[in-house]
Amino acid sequence: MELSILKHTGEDTGKKVTLSDAIFDIEPNDHAIYLDVKQRLANARQGTHKSKERAEISGSTRKIKKQKGTGTARAGSIKSPIFKGGGRVFGPTPRDYSFKLNKKVKRLARMSALTYKAKDQMISVLEGFSFDAPKTKSYKEMLSKLSFDSIKTLLVLPENDKNIFLASRNIQNTQVLTVDNLNTYDVLHADRILFVEGSVEKLDNLLK
Repeated sequence: MELSILKHTGEDTGKKVTLSDAIFDIEPNDHAIYLDVKQRLANARQGTHKSKERAEISGSTRKIKKQKGTGTARAGSIKSPIFKGGGRVFGPTPRDYSFKLNKKVKRLARMSALTYKAKDQMISVLEGFSFDAPKTKSYKEMLSKLSFDSIKTLLVLPENDKNIFLASRNIQNTQVLTVDNLNTYDVLHADRILFVEGSVEKLDNLLK
């Protein structure tokens, strides 16, 4: 697939770049995408939920009524789960939700997500650029000139650029990543993926 390379001001440079079929035109694997997104969301969970069971409740252990003759069920403690203020039965306890996923599955998921975006023509390539200062106004002007200011965008840089990152940080529905940190969840979440020219070649070396 060939794409025109645009300047960050929205003008066509006249140059073209070829997206590798081995990455952007494979047979997508939906289950790999599901597993990769599931792992990312699971790893983001804190797992600090906790409720007190009857052994952890403060209260008297005195038997609250006699065993027989009351006409109601026997009860031995005010901390019983059937009473108000009692402990919870099988309540949540702290746990780790993260799980392992093979690198090849994660790689397949990323390529599958990129293939979907390529087929839907949601990928653009920009000529290498930088800002003189980390100004939010500069980044917003760039999105406006590219006509992407009203959609969710993901800018993929070949290397970390502090000015670009800081300029985009306060803009809603905008994300900036280096190609090393590109992941399936963020690819799917974006309406338009903007690859800076050098990141395409680096992605080829990373995923092939």
